[in-house]
Amino acid sequence: MKEYDVIVIGGGHAGVEAACIAAKMGCSVALTTMDKNAMGRMSCNPAIGGTAKGHLVHEIDALGGVMGQISDRTGIQFRMLNKSKGPAVWSSRCQSDRELYSKEALRVVESHANIEIVNASVNGVLAENGKVKGVTTSEGKEILSKAVVLSSGTFLNGLMYTGLKSVSGGRYGEPPARGITESLIELGFESGRLKTGTPPRLRKSSIDWSVLEVQPGDIDPKPFSLRTDKSQFPFLPQMNCHITYTSPQVHDILRKGFDNSPLFTGVIKGVGPRYCPSIEDKIVRFSERTQHQLFLEPEGLDSDLIYVNGFSTSLPADIQLEAINSIKGLEKAEMVRPGYAVEYDFFPPHQVDLTLETKLIQGLYFAGQINGTSGYEEAAAQGLIAGINAALKVKNEGELVLKRSESYIGVLIDDLVTKSTEEPYRMFTSRAEHRLLLRQDNCDRRLLKYGHKIGAIPDEMYAEFERKEKLILDGIAFCNNKKFHARDINPFFESKGQPGIDSTETISKLCKRPEMTLKELLEAVKDDSNEIIKEILSNQLVLEQIEIELKYEGYIKRQYEAVERTDRYENTNIPLSFNYLSLKPLSTEGREKLNKVKPRSIGQASRISGVTPSDISILLVYLKN
Repeated sequence: MKEYDVIVIGGGHAGVEAACIAAKMGCSVALTTMDKNAMGRMSCNPAIGGTAKGHLVHEIDALGGVMGQISDRTGIQFRMLNKSKGPAVWSSRCQSDRELYSKEALRVVESHANIEIVNASVNGVLAENGKVKGVTTSEGKEILSKAVVLSSGTFLNGLMYTGLKSVSGGRYGEPPARGITESLIELGFESGRLKTGTPPRLRKSSIDWSVLEVQPGDIDPKPFSLRTDKSQFPFLPQMNCHITYTSPQVHDILRKGFDNSPLFTGVIKGVGPRYCPSIEDKIVRFSERTQHQLFLEPEGLDSDLIYVNGFSTSLPADIQLEAINSIKGLEKAEMVRPGYAVEYDFFPPHQVDLTLETKLIQGLYFAGQINGTSGYEEAAAQGLIAGINAALKVKNEGELVLKRSESYIGVLIDDLVTKSTEEPYRMFTSRAEHRLLLRQDNCDRRLLKYGHKIGAIPDEMYAEFERKEKLILDGIAFCNNKKFHARDINPFFESKGQPGIDSTETISKLCKRPEMTLKELLEAVKDDSNEIIKEILSNQLVLEQIEIELKYEGYIKRQYEAVERTDRYENTNIPLSFNYLSLKPLSTEGREKLNKVKPRSIGQASRISGVTPSDISILLVYLKN
């Protein structure tokens, strides 16, 4: 019987990343899926990125993942969100062609020679003496491997609801996965139920576009991936989205369906996403609001379907349609498919380590919605880390754990493992303590070294990055040393209506003026023979990095100092075999929580809810002894 290095269960966003990265690292991979043509399928909104989620996509790309490249190839609108705010919260987002995204995901997976797509429904995990052995399929076959990544999405015992009617399935038109949950419970895992939802789809030709507010993409769009050929980007024709709003009349219509709502009648037991609530949940929780914004998003260049972003619902279909037809521009809209909620099994993530390997079974990794997250980007990030660590384990080459201070992926996984979750987890910039250090524009400077080390970033690409990094550092040094004399620069300031200087000032100091750009200052030097100025001005990415570093120098310095202060705790490791239950001086709650999470460091232990500063002091004393 053939044995693989890694089996990946599920071909969603987590599964695609896990399979591709493990293959890049030289492992033989079996990717099991019920339908290979559903590879990377967008179950809900046809978009990638957004606030904080865009950061994740850039980080995935810097580590050698594929989501950014697939998005760039299939995007039909690109926008940079929060551009009017500081660079810490700039976030890329792209509207995708849903069908082309799946096709491109399948093409990318099939381009890896050592990935075998296995058309099968997995119904169990094989383990022996605390180590994974492989999986079983619904046909009674066994597939053996050294490691398994379980990325099952919303398919574990999935139930879809529209009104009080329910049908088994993990996604519209696709069956659920049965047996895996029961198999894991037999192995000693704890499971729970969560819920998510999706809006109705409308027929594009039935909408009155003339009365709607247009939301165009960026004139000069930026790709997600460092590897995208910018001379050909964007690859596809670009489309507009549109905006409309609900009204008190719409809310009244929706309330008529509350008696038949699976959400309000208690039929659905699983907890839904706090930060992406259904439309019925919004009008209850925000009863003072007279309207809610809706985005009408095209599902593709050749698709006649429109996704109503902001109108996720599981109310009866007739109520959905009546409410839709009471919205401006949608008075004659045809509903091709009603919205629905899906309830599914998940496994509270305190049961995995920071590598995403489960604590109960060696070689078994959980990634994506099985850990209680929502969103394609959160799933893909976990799939990537699980795939990397599964490959490293197979190759006996250590592990990769990203810190909170160096990536949003590190924040995401630390939050899940340390705090666990009882509701679908979504990434926000506010979850990161050091978000000015974790900007999406410097992902390569933070993470490319890891992607290169594991073999997912080619040598020539890394050499180009090193040249860029040297230019950034040389440019910062130049700006710190190059001074303008008042007589040379003041005429320039006067021409721009800005106050001059009294004697001399460095470029770095002058660049901190909010109304001044680094490009203007470098051009004001008027030294055509200066090679470093010419190099900086010819490289927009380098220019942007230097300018951000100079303008926010004080804030960045303080964040680095904060990281250094906490690094003492982060670098104080705790053995995974540490017996907290025998440490009587700890508080009762502290003992229980520490034993449940099994933190890797004092820093991680200090973030566990219920663990007190006194508990941390006691741990430090015992570890020192």
